Amino acid sequence: MAQKKITVYTDDLTGKEHPEISTHEFSLNGVKYEIDLSPDSYDELADALARFIQAGRKTGRTRVSKGRKADADGPSAVEMRTWARSNGFEVNDRGRVPANIRVAYEQAN
Repeated sequence: MAQKKITVYTDDLTGKEHPEISTHEFSLNGVKYEIDLSPDSYDELADALARFIQAGRKTGRTRVSKGRKADADGPSAVEMRTWARSNGFEVNDRGRVPANIRVAYEQAN
């Protein structure tokens, strides 16, 4: 049986699906926020904040890690761990799934 996984991106503000969703970060009172927005919603956010940004002061940028992102089309670590345990493999609850388990999972599926 063939399976097809589809990733659907939705705008956090409107709840509507959109093909061009981007993640944006902002902070207020020391709390960092992240929001996924379509271009129209981002423009709405930028317009709402424009007056405050113009009156405010820049304090520098925080460093953003360029960490690896999980393959959205591949199996999740949870799926591989569940499969590994049910097939007699020992696997940790956290961290990277070992390569031998990834290979075994891919061969079995």
